[in-house]
Amino acid sequence: MNQILHILFIFLPFLWALGTLPPPDALFLWSMEQVLQFGLGGSPMSTHLRLLVMFTISAGTAVTSYFIPSTVGVVLFMTGLGFLLSLNLCDMSIVFKHRVTRHRVETKSQPFPGDSAKLFTWKQYLMYIIILVLALLETSLLHHFAGFSQISKNNFQDTIAYTLVVILTVLWILREIQSVYIFGIFRNPFFPKDVHTTVTVFSEKQTNLLKIGRVRRILLNLGSEMLSVSSCIYWPFVLRRRLCWTFIYSVSPFAMIAFLSLDSSLQGLHSVSISIGFTRAFRMVWQNTEHALLETVIVSAVHLFSTADSWWNRSLNTGIRLLLVGIFRDRLTQFLSKLQFAVTVLLATWTDKKHGKSATTVCILSTIFSPVVLVIIAFSALLSSPLLPLFTLPVFLVGFPRPMQSWPGAVGTAACVCADTVYYCQMVPRLAAALQTAMAAGSLGILLPGSHYMGRFQDRLIWIMILERGYTYCCINIKGLELQETTCHTIEARRVDEVFEGAFEQEHTKVCSFNEHFGNILTPCTVLPVKVYSDAKNVLSGIIDSHDNLKEFKDDLLKVLVWILIQYCSKKPSMQENIPKTENKRETSLIVLPALNSVPHPRSLEDTDSSSSATFNDWSDDGNLFDDELTITKGKEEKNNFKVVPSTNLPIPGSVNSQRASDHPSGTVPENDLFKIIMLGYPAVDKGKQGDLVSIPLREFSCSHSHLLSLPQEWTPSCMPSSKMKEMSSLFPEDWYQFILRQLECFPSKENASSVLEEIAKDKVLKDLYCHTTMTCYFSLFGIDNMAPTPGHILRVYNGVLPWSSALDWLTGKPELFQLALKAFRYTLKLMVDKASLGPIEDFKELFKCLEEYDSDWYIGLVSDEKWKEAVLQEKPCLFSLGYDPNMRGYTSRVLTLQELLVQVGKLNSEAVRGQWANLSWELLYATNDDEERYSIQAHQLLLRNLTVQAADPPLGYPVFSSKPLPIHLC
Repeated sequence: MNQILHILFIFLPFLWALGTLPPPDALFLWSMEQVLQFGLGGSPMSTHLRLLVMFTISAGTAVTSYFIPSTVGVVLFMTGLGFLLSLNLCDMSIVFKHRVTRHRVETKSQPFPGDSAKLFTWKQYLMYIIILVLALLETSLLHHFAGFSQISKNNFQDTIAYTLVVILTVLWILREIQSVYIFGIFRNPFFPKDVHTTVTVFSEKQTNLLKIGRVRRILLNLGSEMLSVSSCIYWPFVLRRRLCWTFIYSVSPFAMIAFLSLDSSLQGLHSVSISIGFTRAFRMVWQNTEHALLETVIVSAVHLFSTADSWWNRSLNTGIRLLLVGIFRDRLTQFLSKLQFAVTVLLATWTDKKHGKSATTVCILSTIFSPVVLVIIAFSALLSSPLLPLFTLPVFLVGFPRPMQSWPGAVGTAACVCADTVYYCQMVPRLAAALQTAMAAGSLGILLPGSHYMGRFQDRLIWIMILERGYTYCCINIKGLELQETTCHTIEARRVDEVFEGAFEQEHTKVCSFNEHFGNILTPCTVLPVKVYSDAKNVLSGIIDSHDNLKEFKDDLLKVLVWILIQYCSKKPSMQENIPKTENKRETSLIVLPALNSVPHPRSLEDTDSSSSATFNDWSDDGNLFDDELTITKGKEEKNNFKVVPSTNLPIPGSVNSQRASDHPSGTVPENDLFKIIMLGYPAVDKGKQGDLVSIPLREFSCSHSHLLSLPQEWTPSCMPSSKMKEMSSLFPEDWYQFILRQLECFPSKENASSVLEEIAKDKVLKDLYCHTTMTCYFSLFGIDNMAPTPGHILRVYNGVLPWSSALDWLTGKPELFQLALKAFRYTLKLMVDKASLGPIEDFKELFKCLEEYDSDWYIGLVSDEKWKEAVLQEKPCLFSLGYDPNMRGYTSRVLTLQELLVQVGKLNSEAVRGQWANLSWELLYATNDDEERYSIQAHQLLLRNLTVQAADPPLGYPVFSSKPLPIHLC
């Protein structure tokens, strides 16, 4: 031993350099995972803490069973603990504790975060209790029966073995029918052919497959049918029919329990092998029913067709046989998957034209040394470690053993967050619900921890990994890849689209057509209807630059401004509170309104706010030959276009950060203040007219209810000359103003609401107040010359950059009013686009309905706004944004619509993913090759190298979204 260790120590540095020597933490977690999975019947866990806790409890279960003196007690203990440990006990305990706490406090608390509270209802707990009681009852009775008659026991056990063979065959057929390809090679003739149709049509055609999936689910576990029985407990006839169906078809777990309970090994004295083997066997029945069924059938078949004196039957008990068969099954599956991956790498290198003769030489050498390659693959499968293709070439090494997650960090804690992350945040709950149906039906195949799936729709790519599997549940991690596609990303994404189109969208003349992309690591599985945002980008050429549309834009803006202001006042919190007071008290309502023949009060230079040079430069024509090109400063310069208004946190686009000369030390005057003092670059002010300034009268409302719809007093405009106000007041849409007032429903408790609204509509003082405020906002949005809008002007104002005018400081000094004016401008733009696309607005009713739809179902703003993200997360039905494409030199619109779309899902070769991730880790951490253009991350249509690297956990990968472990209920 001493000599062996000395030789081993010599090779340790070499093994470390090759990436075969595992770090201590990875070795420790891998060892626990392997013992838990194959020695104790458990599953790899979604977190390291859960793995440690589950390993401790499972090991304690096996040890405790060894010291129980009674054989019946041992069987009952193994059956009960095997069932309980296969459940999602962590989430169940958290939900139960939350509900107990809420019941004790007896207050309405906030809903439980996540979907766990929806999964574990009282029916679910009742179902688990009933299954546990039935399993314990069956085990005790059959074990007691096995102790009397050896002949009857053997005959009954053989009958159960034949039954398990039939169940396994039926389950295999039902599972393959659910997927689009059988064995991943031949297209399933029962799968809907015209998948590219609407979601409704596809759902109708998939109904029969879902019914078949329900039968499969019944055969696998009793849970779903028990739950459906409990939901119809008040219908006796339906209940009897469902109970008969359950009794006939829900036999898989209970049939295996019967087979184990009748085993003769449990009748004798306990041993370590019996405690370990049967503890694992009774748990595997629930933890992974499909694999347990396969292992039981293999052991039964060997027992039936072999002699009783063979070493297999004489020296090993049934529990150890199942354990050895389970290890052999897993290692054989890994070997075949790694072999397929190795062949794919060889073909990928052979067909790569970039390397030419060097690639051919490597492939020839790999073929010559194929026995060595097979030994490396076998050794890698034996250790359950990834097969590492050096630089993704057909030069293979054995990667160090690591847990199934492949990365040391906690799942879902790291992602390269960007503007696209919010779309994946909205999509994940909906996608998880769709995956629940597909997984329960068997459309995604056997659910194994470490399996990887890819979803695709429009420009989005979703990476799904199964972390943990138990009875009626599994935990998954969903990652979202970047939407801004690079060249490599685009090449592989196009191949992904071709793979899915070949499976779902092409017409297949043959009954069982061949999978044209069989060599790809991606195999299509199914299509899921998911409610997500569809992203449409349109070019506005011919709409935003049309002279007729721009002319109508100004008229529509006035109407939308009036509608926005009235809607704001009618929805004020104090509106309903003041209605009862108004009925009992007819007090005189006074409003401060500037007369039409008045001008503003003079202000000192210290109190004068003017636009900054940065904002003014955005509207200058220097160096810009075309008015329709946008020149908005970026980064810090863009932030300088906003003024920080005291006592508010709202950003005010178009205003400036003004400073007073008194704020600076004596003798130092900022350069901006010098411009303010000499009024450089601004219109000349007629000093002679400043003596005839404003006299602000107090005017009384003619209707006692008018103050309920009155604008805030601080919004009273006092910044426009009387001549300009008289000129613009004629444009005020009075008919539209009165129509809006008559449509209001702000007096729900008054019987004579219509007459009150009629009186308010006739109030001239209120009308003048709205007229002055509306026209001042209108003047501010179009600038000093009130010129006709251009496409460049519309885009600037849409982005919040207003032109200079005498009313600019007045408007930007009122943050709430500024936001309303900007909102009206954006609504008007959307109205112009809709009128150009769908036709003109016929009357006031249609316009009113259209604006109400914008307010309730649309968010119209900027993609960079925080409110845009909030609208996506709140699942606003539609979103609209305006933009400019400098490459096309044209204006574009982006429309997001929430609707059900078909998400295509395919299964990835898990060993190909683990191998490429192992190479990524070795290349960056061991070989320190961080070249951004290295060969191992270049696009390849067979291996999907670039997408696989993106899906790795940061800092080696860069997914834009990564979810926490999500529990998926499979019943």
